[in-house]
Amino acid sequence: MVTVRQVLGAFGEARVVQDCACPKCKRSKSLIRLPLSFKCADVVCDFCGYLAQVKSASSKRLDRIPKSVLGAARGPQRERMEAAIYFPLFLVLVNAAREYSIFYLAADLQEPSMFKPRKPLLETARRAGWQGFIYDMTVVENRVIRLR
Repeated sequence: MVTVRQVLGAFGEARVVQDCACPKCKRSKSLIRLPLSFKCADVVCDFCGYLAQVKSASSKRLDRIPKSVLGAARGPQRERMEAAIYFPLFLVLVNAAREYSIFYLAADLQEPSMFKPRKPLLETARRAGWQGFIYDMTVVENRVIRLR
């Protein structure tokens, strides 16, 4: 069964694929969605291989980014950070009327301090011990650009 968050995430990925050109090669309609199991990236350019992460969030205001956004698994993200690998971030904000805006943060404008660990899941949870992270967008709020 698909959750509300999964529906929101799929909507955001679809909007990026439909509305955004590849930031690297500038081709329109070349971004495609990756399989759900792909770690730390959601879209790839089928021309130049550019990878990017897409995060979607519900928001009443579409004109400014939230202070924080839920990330995914902390382990794979931490390993990539230790190797100095960062994926660009598309942030899709969606309001109750399904209107949306898209923001973009380049990989070279990210820094380790924006990735805040969440508490691990309790032992009673289905995925006990799993730990996620939160994007602290206050660290990079002046580096994010609005695309739509």
